[in-house]
Amino acid sequence: MIRLERRVDQPGWLNVAVPFASLALALVVGGVVLTVTGHDPFDTYGQILDRGFTRHGAFSATIVAAGPLLFTGLAAAVAFRMGVFNIGGEGQLVMGAIGASGAGLALGGTQPLAVVMIAMVLAGAAAGALWAGIAGALRAWAGTNEIITTLMLNYVAANVAQYLIFGSKSHWRKLDGSGLMFPQGRSLVPEARWPSYDLGSVEVPFGFVLGVVAAVGLYVLFRHTRFGFKVKVIGDEPRAARFAGMNTARVTVALMALSGAVAGLGGASDVGDTRHILDPKALAQAGYGYAGIVVAALARLNPVAVVFTALLMGGLNNAGRALQGADFPAGLVGTLQGLLLVSVLAGETFARYRIRRSAAPQAVAA
Repeated sequence: MIRLERRVDQPGWLNVAVPFASLALALVVGGVVLTVTGHDPFDTYGQILDRGFTRHGAFSATIVAAGPLLFTGLAAAVAFRMGVFNIGGEGQLVMGAIGASGAGLALGGTQPLAVVMIAMVLAGAAAGALWAGIAGALRAWAGTNEIITTLMLNYVAANVAQYLIFGSKSHWRKLDGSGLMFPQGRSLVPEARWPSYDLGSVEVPFGFVLGVVAAVGLYVLFRHTRFGFKVKVIGDEPRAARFAGMNTARVTVALMALSGAVAGLGGASDVGDTRHILDPKALAQAGYGYAGIVVAALARLNPVAVVFTALLMGGLNNAGRALQGADFPAGLVGTLQGLLLVSVLAGETFARYRIRRSAAPQAVAA
């Protein structure tokens, strides 16, 4: 008889082995799918590597694509560490984009770039924190399932953004020229756009640098502060945390607000680094919030590891866009992302449980 037995202590090597084994499993299964559909897996993966990482200029484009994924991955990792399932990174990123673009449009051209950037960062973080804090408060004080509330708030945020651009004459909408005939967002003036840094053959946008700083800060927060200790205890043993006098409701709301703030920074970076406008349709099609869950899972909720898994997912997305055409399998990038998530979940099961084989009970003779 085979059964699963929870591990008392997880070997340290599993922390490294599980992500790599999950990636390898996803590539193998993806290769089988490619072979069955008549494509050469080695050639296809070679094209992804070339267009996502090794070709001249490809890695710079990958870093740009990885920026929002870095923030939504960190947002998921923050909440999931305590068993709070924030599935609302998508909506929190959209609200962050609304807040940041609003600040950039209001201050751009009238204030120094540093002031505009600080305002955009703070506005994006505040909008995301407020949006996630709603779900956190409902879970903490009303017992509402945060999976349901964060998913519903995703749709609300998307509709708010749609209304600002397509259904109103708001601060965010272009009200002259082509904007009168074809609704579109107002563009940030050049003086409000975030800079990028030339590192030789690679160009790194400010938003990605901000994400790396956030990742390091979150690592320190969870490893070396009282708040991080409370998050670990409440996540591992919620009853023990309550008996120890920890205010679990307050920590839950604070953690959700922090998670939302990080996702909101992703919206700010999307506006400041790349689009320079509030573009609801493009944000909806990108699916940054849901892809961020895969990024966090592959990193095993380690904030520093999220930086590297975000680059991996950004490279996949960048290659998928560059290789779109008759010779490249449609939907391959999404398939690989789904396989990665399934593989990570399987790996986590292996990391948390060991397989035990016990003898079948003997029949009692009459």
